[in-house]
Parts: sequence; structure tokens; C-alpha cells
Amino acid sequence: TLTSEDGFELSAYCAEPEGKARGGVVVIQEIFGVNSHIREVVDRFAAAGYLTIAPAIFDRVEKGVNLGYTPDDMQAGIAIVAGGKLDFGNVLADARTAGRHVASAGKVGITGYCFGGLVTAASSIQSASVFAAGSSYYGGNTATLIGQKPAIPLQAHYGELDAYIPMTDVQKIKDAWPAAEVHVYAADHGFNCDQRATFHAQSAAVAQARTFRFFDQHIG
Repeated sequence: TLTSEDGFELSAYCAEPEGKARGGVVVIQEIFGVNSHIREVVDRFAAAGYLTIAPAIFDRVEKGVNLGYTPDDMQAGIAIVAGGKLDFGNVLADARTAGRHVASAGKVGITGYCFGGLVTAASSIQSASVFAAGSSYYGGNTATLIGQKPAIPLQAHYGELDAYIPMTDVQKIKDAWPAAEVHVYAADHGFNCDQRATFHAQSAAVAQARTFRFFDQHIG
């Protein structure tokens, strides 16, 4: 259980590495909650040597959200994000709270997928006091942030077949943030998740290797 900046208590899934941690990582969920896929991602970063945590950012709207990837699950997740009850400022605060929780391990990175990719990009702009680097995966609406600049090293991953994020938006991000690493894959939205029909193993593996290398460079 984490206590956020405004005193709100939210749950989180945390995994510790074997031996001394190389640093900390915060994993921000998709619109499906801290489900089995996100927990597997947390475990993967822990296995790579990072003290890793995924805050349940939907707890502010509904406790214990744990959705799959059916059309009904998709609609339920969208309803939480688009329903007007989830304040984005609180989401960023909850991400920072999770970052402080793992800061005992050293420098902290943030990564996120789908909605979490947007949170990661926004955190790279607004939360440099907590995070040392960010790796954002297919964050919808990230192009709306380009009037501001990331204050930490940022890496971003997009699928060229993604119907939710047009390549014109990706180009805007590249142009506005020339210091950011922006990678495009021959894949669709959600390509990192092996529970989705759009999973693309090669793209996921390459993106993961790039994220590990990026965090190794900027966190330890």
C-alpha cells in the first residue's frame, strides 16, 4: 500500500531483484489495471536487477481493477479513463509516489504501456525530481504534450500499424523532441503484450532490449 501526495492510499504490485538492486523502475499499467500482464512485466524488470513497482492508478476510481483483453474489458477500461473521474494530475502524483518507494534502490526509471505510455511521457516532463529516465510504449495522445519538453532522457516505442496513434503524430513527437529516442516497429498497438492478439514477439523483444539498455545507461 502506498500513500500518495494528497494522502490517498492505493495498492501496488512490487517485485525485488535477487542481490543488490541496480536501481528502481516504476511500471505504469495499460487501461486494464495491474493485471497479470503488468505483473509479469514487473517481474521481468526485477529479474533484470531493478526494484520494480506497478501502482494501481485506477484505485482512485475503482479498487482492484484487473481486466483482460476482450472487447468488454476494453470498454470497461476506456470508461474509467474517459469517465471524468480519473484526474491526470493525481495519476502523475501516484506515479511519483511509487518512484519514491523504490528510490532506496538508487536512480529510478519509469515505463508504461498504452495509457501508461502517456503517463510516462508526461512524467518525463513534470516529474524529473523523481525519475531519471523514461521508456514509453505506444502512449496515446502523447502528441498533445509536445508544447513542453522532457526534462529527463526519454525513449518511445510505436507500432506503424497502430490505428490509435497515426504516424503523423509520431513524426510530430520526433520533430518536437529531437533529443528523445523514438523507435517505430512493424507492429500494431499493444505489441508488447503477449495476451493480446496484436502481440508481435520480435518487436516486443527488440523494444525490451532497447529499454533495458536505456535504463542501464541512465539508471545503472
